Amino acid sequence: MKILAFESASVCASVARTRAAPLIAHSFQNSGATPTRTLLPMAQALLENCDVPLAAVDALAVAHGPGSFTGVRIGVATVKGLALGAEKPCIGVSTLASMAWGARALGGRLCCVMDARAGQVYNALFAIEDDAPRRLCADRALPLAALGEEIGDTPYFLVGDGADLCYNTLKERCPGLRLAPPELRYPTGFGVAAAALPLLRDGRGSTPQALDAFYLRRPQAERERLKRLSAQNQ
Repeated sequence: MKILAFESASVCASVARTRAAPLIAHSFQNSGATPTRTLLPMAQALLENCDVPLAAVDALAVAHGPGSFTGVRIGVATVKGLALGAEKPCIGVSTLASMAWGARALGGRLCCVMDARAGQVYNALFAIEDDAPRRLCADRALPLAALGEEIGDTPYFLVGDGADLCYNTLKERCPGLRLAPPELRYPTGFGVAAAALPLLRDGRGSTPQALDAFYLRRPQAERERLKRLSAQNQ
């Protein structure tokens, strides 16, 4: 199965093309540029350099959250548009799960974390078994202190753009925490494709119309609006 996969839910932007499990081509950028500038040009250049048209791809995959509200929307909208135009199936996968798939060579247990601001992180825990991540909990948004209480002294590799924040905050309380190497720390298009492959093989792909973003929290503007409305009604 040929998959074209996109990741823009984190601080990075990435596109990958795989043929079943092997990685064929991968483009990654962590320059601070918005995905609106980078994502489609990266995909176009990747396909052109592989001399493969979009029509030859079997399915498209995207990290549909959690993560940056803007980045998630850009990634999902990009895949919906491409899949609709090419009449291809698509699928959204957890950004946190894609991190675990991309870093599964580390083995052991992975603590995938993204900085959710306001003292919280987006988090999921995984154990690597038979070269695949097994979930230990659902994706969630929780305070760092609560994550530290749960982890205790259990050894975990920290993966994600919240890894440094988590390590610096919890290293005294959680002596088993270790930072993943930088090259395995961020979500990538390859991780998205790896997470999507077993789902697509199980027939869990969707139409472009059904693909949607997955948010663990409301956008900040929405939270502030609801807070103002609540204060006015008191």
